[in-house]
This record gives sequence, structure tokens and C-alpha cells, in this order.
Amino acid sequence: MASLRDLGLSEYEARAYRTLLNTGPTTAKELSRASDVPMGRIYDVLNSIEQYNLVRSQTASRPKKYVAVEPATALDRLLDDKKRELAEKADQYESIVDDLSDELDAAEPVEEQFWTAAVGPEETIDLLLERLTAADRDIVMVAADPSPQMDIRTVGEDVLAHLEDALDRGVAVDILMSRDLVGSLSENVGHRYQEALQARDDFSVRTSQNVTGTFNIIDGVEVCIQVPNPLGSGEAFGMIDLKDPEFAADVHEEFLPTWEEATPLEF
Repeated sequence: MASLRDLGLSEYEARAYRTLLNTGPTTAKELSRASDVPMGRIYDVLNSIEQYNLVRSQTASRPKKYVAVEPATALDRLLDDKKRELAEKADQYESIVDDLSDELDAAEPVEEQFWTAAVGPEETIDLLLERLTAADRDIVMVAADPSPQMDIRTVGEDVLAHLEDALDRGVAVDILMSRDLVGSLSENVGHRYQEALQARDDFSVRTSQNVTGTFNIIDGVEVCIQVPNPLGSGEAFGMIDLKDPEFAADVHEEFLPTWEEATPLEF
């Protein structure tokens, strides 16, 4: 059940405000008795909810009297306070992330072979987007026919958003797609490609009938290979991510002839 405490008030503050709604204008002493807030705490509580702009005081009267602000106004003020607080927290966390990013990026990468795998369509996409985010220099994407297990319209937009972020970081992107895959992409992807990406020198998309597999080369040292389901033709079983500069170089060498013969994409 919702409570004023969910919006930041203490138990005593919430109790005092609710009681004021019922009593109307009243003194601190009368409010303490009606709300069961100890007399030794009532003035601190009233000062606090006055700072929240939940009560108004009549200073001309002796003793001083207090009245509650209307509930709709009070709740709006509490909500605005919470929104400001959350926005400040978000700014703090973004600043922390920026500082940590600079600190962690300064560490020397470990140049050892390493591989990991994801199984299932959601895990596969999560791994792909993670590796696109990790790119520092260049991305080569090769994409064959869409998998029936994946919503290629949504996935295409998620991938494009990560590629735009990569381009903004100074990462060059080359994409080679099968022609069947182009027809499966959403109109939104086409519009974003035309408006934001087509004219960029560091972004290129080509199509070819000779694309039969789906893989990605990250920074020339890492290869993400989509693995088809051995029990279902065309379905994505998972993805293997292999960090091996020699293997990545071999894959890139095999990719180049098809890329050179491919046709630039025009939506």
C-alpha cells in the first residue's frame, strides 16, 4: 500500500501532515497530542514538513498555528522533489561512469586468446551488442539471412543504434549483408541509414548474393560468429566470441574478395 514515506517523509512527518488535514489550523501542542508525535519532536517535524512546503504557518497568532497544504498540491511538491533528487543522482552516476571509463580504459589490454559463448536468441543479441560497444577502432559485420527466432526489425534498430554510437567514438564500420536480409529490415532503419549514416566516410554498407554466414570482426582481433542450430535450418543457436588476432586476420582475408565484389546499398 502506498505511503507518504514512499515519497520521502518520515513516520512522524507523515503522521503530522495527515493529522493536520483532519484538524485544520492548530498549534504544535495540539498537533502533538492529536498525532501522537512526541512534544520533544513536534517542532523539528513541523519545520521539516514546512521545508517540504506541505504546511503553512500563521506567525501572527500566539501561539503559532499550522495548516496543511491541500493534498493535490502537497503530493505534486513531493513528486517534484523526488524527480529533482533522482535527476541529481542520475547526473552523479553519469559523472562516476565517465571518471571510471577514463580510468579503466587507461589499463593495458591483455593480449591473450580468449573465447566465450552465448546460447539462445536473447543471449546472442546481448553478446553482440556488448562487443559492438567494446569496439575502439573498426567493426566489420557480415550478416546472412535473418533468423526466424529473432525479431530482425527490433534487432536491426538496436544494432544500428550501437553502430551509431561506435561511429561517434571514431570507430569505422563496414557492413556486408545478403540481399534477402535488406528486405527484412524496418523502414526506420532505412530512414536512419539515409539521414544519418549514408554520407559518412567511416560507414559503408554493401550487399551480395554470396553471403552465407553471419559474423563480426571487432578491431581486427576478435571474431563473433553466429552458430546455426544443428537441428533446425536457419535458426540461430548461439554465438561464439573468439579473441585471437591471427584467426581474425584470416577471417578478414576471406571476407575481402566478397566485399570488393559487393554492391553498395541504396535504400
